[in-house]
Amino acid sequence: MIHKTWNDNQTLKEITCVNTDAEKFTVTECLTVGKTYQVKNETEEFYFVIDDTGKMGGFYKNYFEE
Repeated sequence: MIHKTWNDNQTLKEITCVNTDAEKFTVTECLTVGKTYQVKNETEEFYFVIDDTGKMGGFYKNYFEE
């Protein structure tokens, strides 16, 4: 049940959104190009950040740069 405490987790690093050009998914309502987000968890292909809706979301790494 780690997902229940992700908002309170320590920030691992900060990343900046560089694009919202998604092929399958709509991310323009959740991410803003140029905005910096705090990474709360990370896997091989996803960053888990608190997005513009105020909720935790998992996004492909190709939307961000460190």
